This record gives sequence, C-alpha cells and structure tokens, in this order.
Amino acid sequence: MSCEVSLPEAKKVAIFGGTHGNEMSGVTLVNLWLKNRAEIRRSGVEVQPFITNPRAVEKCTRYIDIDLNRAFTPENLSKREAEDHPYEIKRALEINRIFGPKGSSDAYDVIFDLHNTTSNMGCTLILESSQDHLNLQMVHYIKQAVAPMTCSVLVNEHPFLQYSTSRSVAKHPIGLEVGPQPQGVLRSNIFQSMRLILRHALDFIELFNGGMEFPPCTVDVYQVTERVDYPRDTNGNITAMVHPNLQDCDWEPLNPGDPMFLTFDGRTVEYKGGNTVYPTFINEAAYYEKQQAFVITKRGTLIARQIKVSKM
Repeated sequence: MSCEVSLPEAKKVAIFGGTHGNEMSGVTLVNLWLKNRAEIRRSGVEVQPFITNPRAVEKCTRYIDIDLNRAFTPENLSKREAEDHPYEIKRALEINRIFGPKGSSDAYDVIFDLHNTTSNMGCTLILESSQDHLNLQMVHYIKQAVAPMTCSVLVNEHPFLQYSTSRSVAKHPIGLEVGPQPQGVLRSNIFQSMRLILRHALDFIELFNGGMEFPPCTVDVYQVTERVDYPRDTNGNITAMVHPNLQDCDWEPLNPGDPMFLTFDGRTVEYKGGNTVYPTFINEAAYYEKQQAFVITKRGTLIARQIKVSKM
C-alpha cells in the first residue's frame, strides 16, 4: 500500500471567532478581517471569517442559553429551524446550513475555530482525529514555521470527552486555543500569536492547493485520556483548589504522588495514577460549570503520511 495520500483541494475555508463570546482574540481578529480581508486572502481559496455567536459577543459572555461549542450533535442538527429552541441550537442549525451540512460533500473543507483559555497553555492546536493527514501535515508545518515559539498539539478523540464542536461541521476541523488570557480581556501577545498561526495555516493551504507535496513526517502530540474534577462534598460543593505546584503548569509532567489539589483546610491531595501524565486546561475558568479541574493527557507521536493535491 502506498504511503502517499491524494486529497482534494481545500477550496472553502472558514475562520470562526466568538464561538464563546468573551474570548476576545478570535472575536477581534474576525471582526478585523470582516472589514478588510487582505491579510487572509490566498490564491485559489475562499476564506470566510465568521462571528459564530453574535449575541454572546454583544454581551461579552460565553453563551446565551447553552454552550454553542457542544451544540452540534446529531440530535440537535436534526431539529427543525422553525421550532422554538435555545438560541445556540438555532445558531447551530444556521451554521450547519451555511458551512455544512456536517458530514456532506458540500461542507467547508477547513474550519479554524479561534478560542482563548484562562489556562497557561500557550498556543495549542486541537485536532479531533489522529487519522486526518491533511491536518497533521498542517500542524507540522505551523509548528516549524513559528519555531522557536512553542505550539502544542492536543488530540481530543477520547470517547468520554468527545463533543460536537462548531468546527466539526467541516471536513477538516482545527481548534486554536491560546492563553492565558482572562475572559473579556484582549492581550496583545496572545492576539499576535493567534494571528501568526492563522497566517501560516492559510499559507499551508495555499501551498497544498498549488501542488506542493508534503513528505511523511512525525508530529508530537498530547492525547486526551480523561478529565479530572475538583474534590467535592456530598452536596456537590467544591472542597479544594488546584495545588500551587500544579497551577500554571500545563503540559508539564504530573507524576504519581505529586500534589494535585489543596483542600480548604490545608490538606494536599496527591495524584494517585500509576504513570506520569501531562495535564492541561488547568483551572480553566469556563470549566467550573462542567465539573472539570483539568484534563489528563499522554504524550505520543503520530505519523503523517505524504500528501499531495488531487486536482478534480
């Protein structure tokens, strides 16, 4: 079997900002590009900047009724637009109609979904499949282009953590998470990092469409294995906080016996797992409501096959 993969051109690309209305880097960039698209224009590619949740952006809140980034389930997308639904379900149906339908040949080729996190994650590209060779080659290209700046790759295909994101409408969905940045705040360094990564991502698509072949490569990734909640009492109230030794230590090793939480009465809760793991999204503000203190990942290496464009 040949190791080379021929793939169609990525002709339709969308850049989503404001999936969460208080994550300001993506909101600001998309609004800039809606006014002037020169920066994101690439030969042979239709690039569509798009504010995903405009009502949440207007109120500078994560969402209005429900989390839009969890709304693109088969059940929700099978609903009728005319019926009375929570705002984000109505918006999911509209987005699916414009950029999908999800899973169809008419769906957009690539959707970049721009997010900010309060966690100390730096720049992180999020993939929803370890078998998407176009995306693997793209993140490899981006990582090389931005070096020595670090850009981690998180693969989220664990069955306990899968959810239907707004970007999942596309054939090749990519999330971009940059932090730390407080909700409702714009920081210039975070903004510029996001802008730089998008520039290189669009360059890659233009090169691929233009016929450049990308040889096999390896990509170091972090693969999600589980999520960890805060310690709670019998009423569900949080009884501990992230330990100072773990706070702001995204992507750093957490070894068996290392401090994980500090209870309000001063006791240390240690990590009881049997292997070294790599936590991230540590103490993310938006995840308190989701009962998640951080996610645990394992380090791995994925092989991206050689790709070339298949002109139709």
